Amino acid sequence: MPDALPETIPATVAEKNPEQPSAQQPKGHAGADQTKLLKVRDLKMHFPVKAGILLRASKSNKAVDGVSFDIAAGETLGLVGESGCGKSTLGRAVARLYEPTAGSIEFAGENIAHLSARALKPYRQHIQMIFQDPMESLNSRHTVGEIIEEPFIVQQLGDAAWRHKRVLELLDIVGLPARSLTRYPFEFSGGQRQRIGIARSIALNPRLIICDEPVSALDVSIQSQILNLLIDLQQEFNLSYLFIAHDLAVVKHISDRIAIMYLGKIVETGASEEIYRNARHPYTQSLIAAIPIPDPHHKVQRQLLVGDVPSPINPPSGCTFHPRCPQAVARCKVDIPRLTAPLADKTHLVSCHLLD
Repeated sequence: MPDALPETIPATVAEKNPEQPSAQQPKGHAGADQTKLLKVRDLKMHFPVKAGILLRASKSNKAVDGVSFDIAAGETLGLVGESGCGKSTLGRAVARLYEPTAGSIEFAGENIAHLSARALKPYRQHIQMIFQDPMESLNSRHTVGEIIEEPFIVQQLGDAAWRHKRVLELLDIVGLPARSLTRYPFEFSGGQRQRIGIARSIALNPRLIICDEPVSALDVSIQSQILNLLIDLQQEFNLSYLFIAHDLAVVKHISDRIAIMYLGKIVETGASEEIYRNARHPYTQSLIAAIPIPDPHHKVQRQLLVGDVPSPINPPSGCTFHPRCPQAVARCKVDIPRLTAPLADKTHLVSCHLLD
C-alpha cells in the first residue's frame, strides 16, 4: 500500500509542483471547539408543495424539521430510520447540496449553512459524499481515471503527471488494480463501483464523509468488505463519518454513536452499545426487535408497529410517532416532546413523554 495521503493536499502540490495554485483552506474561528468537527443546530429542510392552477406553494414537505447533532473528529455517527424519514435529505443538506431552510451547519468553527457557492468552495474538499447507488453516482461516459481525477481538476490541484500518480495511489488504497484506470464504470461489479466512489470521496483528503446508505445496494458478503474498508480508511486518515442507513445491524458494526430519526426529527441518540442495550424510545425498540437473528430456536418478543409512516406534508400533532406508538398516552397527541436526557447517562437523549 502506498504512503498515507498527506495532511493537506495543497501543501504536497506546492512541493512537487510549485507553479500550481493551491486550494484555499477554510478559515474557521480561532476560538472554535476543535473537538467537534461538525455542529448542526435546529436544521430544517422544507420543500414547497405547489398546487392549483397558479402553482402556488400552499404547503411544505417538512423532510427535515429541527435536527441538532454533533460529530467529533475521527468519530462515526450512524443515522438510522425508515425510508422517507429524511435521512438522505439531512445528509445532502449538511454537504450543502441543498440550501437549508433554517438552522446552522457549523463546520470547523464556521457556519456554512448559507454561504455562497464561491465562499463554499474551500469547504467542498473537506466534506465529501459516498452515494447509495454507485452506478448512478458515476459518470458512465468517463473512465475510472477521469472520475477520480475530476476533484483535483475542480480544485485546481497539481499537473497532469501528479494527478495521474495520485489516481493510481487511490486505486491501490481502495483495492483496485492499476488497469482499472482506463475502464468504464459498467465494466465493474457493484462492490467495485462503490470502491471507485470511495476513492473519489477521499481524493481531496477530506475531514468529513457523508455515507448515504453506501452498502444497501450490495450483496451481504460485499457489504462487510466495504464496511471494513471504510473503517480502515477512517483509522488511517482520521476521517469522520455521518453514516446513513436503515439497517441497525450494519450501523452497529461501524458507528460510535447512533441517532434514530423519524419523520424529520431525531427521537433518540446515544452511544452505539447503549442504544442496543438500553433503547428507550418505542420506535427504537421496534427497530431493534425487527433485527433478524440467525437462530430458529431464539424467541423474540416483537413490538409490531401499526399503520404507515405519516406524510411529512401533514405531520401529526404533538409527538409525530403517536399514531403508531403502542404506548401512546393522551399527552402524546398534544405536546411535542423535547430531546432531553432523562437517564443518568447525559449523553443518551430521548424524545418521549413516557420518560418524563
